[in-house]
Amino acid sequence: MGQHAGQRRTQADRDAITIEIGYAFVSACFAAALVFGAVYGPALAFDLSAATEDVLTVAGGLLAAVVFVFRVIHLLWRFARRPENDGR
Repeated sequence: MGQHAGQRRTQADRDAITIEIGYAFVSACFAAALVFGAVYGPALAFDLSAATEDVLTVAGGLLAAVVFVFRVIHLLWRFARRPENDGR
């Protein structure tokens, strides 16, 4: 994350990184759950065939996984690029 040789992170830096990782994980879980619910929701609301429910389950799971990964990457990438995290 841009640390120069010989420089150590302060406790505040380590705490900020830990909090950011936790926030990225929790918010990604929430976003993935919303996406899965939006895709799989019609299976709960309507009387659909078993095959259609299976398709919605797989599609919802895949989209939720993609949203989770992109959310975590986006938040951690943005955190790493902030000027106060350049190691100076």
